[in-house]
Amino acid sequence: MESEMKTKTKTGVTLLVEALKNEGVEVLFGYPGGAVLHIYDEFYKSESNHVLTRHEQGAVHAADGYARATGKPGVCIVTSGPGATNALTGIATAQMDSIPLVVITGQVHEAGIGKDAFQETDMIGMTTPVTKYNYQVRNAKDIPRIIHEAFYLANTGRKGPVVIDIPKNIGIQEVSYEEYNQPDKNLPGYKPECLPVPEQIAKVNEAIAASKKTIILAGQGVIHAQAEKELLAFAEYYQIPVVNTLLGLGSFPIKHDLALGMGGMHGSYASNMALMECDLLLNFGARFDDRVASDPTNFAPEAVIVHVDIDNAEIGKIMHTDIPVLSDARLALIMLNDTKLAEVPDHSVWFSHVMDNKKQHPFGYEKSDTFIKPQHVIEQVGELTQGEAIVVTDVGQHQMWAAQYYPFKYGKQLLTSGGLGTMGFGIPAAIGAQMAYPDKTVVCFVGDGGFQMTNQELAILNANRLNVKYFILNNEVLGMVHQWQNKFYKGRYSHSEIPDSPDFVKLADAYGITAARVSDPDKVDEAIQTAFNYPGPYVLDILISKDELVYPMVASGRPNNEMEGV
Repeated sequence: MESEMKTKTKTGVTLLVEALKNEGVEVLFGYPGGAVLHIYDEFYKSESNHVLTRHEQGAVHAADGYARATGKPGVCIVTSGPGATNALTGIATAQMDSIPLVVITGQVHEAGIGKDAFQETDMIGMTTPVTKYNYQVRNAKDIPRIIHEAFYLANTGRKGPVVIDIPKNIGIQEVSYEEYNQPDKNLPGYKPECLPVPEQIAKVNEAIAASKKTIILAGQGVIHAQAEKELLAFAEYYQIPVVNTLLGLGSFPIKHDLALGMGGMHGSYASNMALMECDLLLNFGARFDDRVASDPTNFAPEAVIVHVDIDNAEIGKIMHTDIPVLSDARLALIMLNDTKLAEVPDHSVWFSHVMDNKKQHPFGYEKSDTFIKPQHVIEQVGELTQGEAIVVTDVGQHQMWAAQYYPFKYGKQLLTSGGLGTMGFGIPAAIGAQMAYPDKTVVCFVGDGGFQMTNQELAILNANRLNVKYFILNNEVLGMVHQWQNKFYKGRYSHSEIPDSPDFVKLADAYGITAARVSDPDKVDEAIQTAFNYPGPYVLDILISKDELVYPMVASGRPNNEMEGV
């Protein structure tokens, strides 16, 4: 009997599929090819819930959308060579926004590595700059451990994508039962748990007590830490106004009396003025990136800066930090709430000033009898969904209008490419979100430029009974590029106008998706309602003016108080 047990074996691909199931993977996205056919054969045998995308970039974005919506790692698999390189944009998108992904790439036989074998690329070398970590498997017995580690790495500490490169011979290698039973982690030196130091929290409390003009900047770190309730309690106790980053939208209810909305390049007047005039800036989980602090040398110039972040590399990287707090945002807020000042400082003059700015300078736009206003489209979708939808955007003007005008209520509600600004993100990311939550309303705002980058993924919708509502804000230009050419290049619209786009209604119909087009402002509300009433995926092509600009706007490199269009 003992000799029989020793002769029992399993292949690397069997171990891979079992390990994915052990990690609770519900769905994975991918595209087969020569270096992963043996893995796909195992998927076939095990009836894995695999979604075939139509491009490898779409597979990674779909996994990304799933991860952003759920907070769990998204999983995708691609073949070697061009399959793997096509995934790089999606991997970099996730890395910039700290999104947990596990990306499995096929690789040629070990004997062919470094010899320009057919469809060979150095994925370890290529993905090192755009991943949290990566692996190249050298022995099938390591697969359970590596999978276990990858999920742990991706979704702890500062989250991010992990690549696992599996040579073909490793996938078919057989190993005995005894060699892989314990998938223990082997990550010496990796300690993602960051407990706030009480002495630093005490300094934050002292700063609050001394402050007259306090402001909160809430980033995506609050959402990752699931700290929305703690942030709300903290802000309400001290009556501190809250500014959000783009990726932080939803961490604080946008309709709350303390909410100032998004700050930065296309942020609200009240938010940007508060950031410039405050004497204490409490940053929870934001990076001080150049879309928030366009001119770091003249940003919150009079403020004591507190930066709470889980990644020590971000603290002091862009802005001088007076009180650094290396911590998960939730743990820091819990400690701040537990040690809150018995007497709340009097911020009434500051509060009145900030809220008067909010009242006097709301986001606004001119009505039109000629053109559909994109801002109105966002507002109408927000009203019909009662601010409860999962909102996915592509990248461009429509992304900023969505950030400005949708009434976000909760974390993991806005799924958008912030750091990399990846056009083509929207369509597949919405698919990933709807796969995660088939019973929730998922809407996607996309421009006519981004729609043409990944519209092949529409093929997935009917096959998987997905109910995404796509709203194309179609101005026949690359909107944000066009706006910058208008503002900074004296209207020289070099290759940003695309009037020869295909008929999107016919294109959607070719994929079996119901679609319509609307250009009349008097009919747009009815058209949007029709999209929501339809019991299935829907594409609504909404024609808007190419001259509609996103305002307010802070020009790149300028201080936040130098806003145009307010």
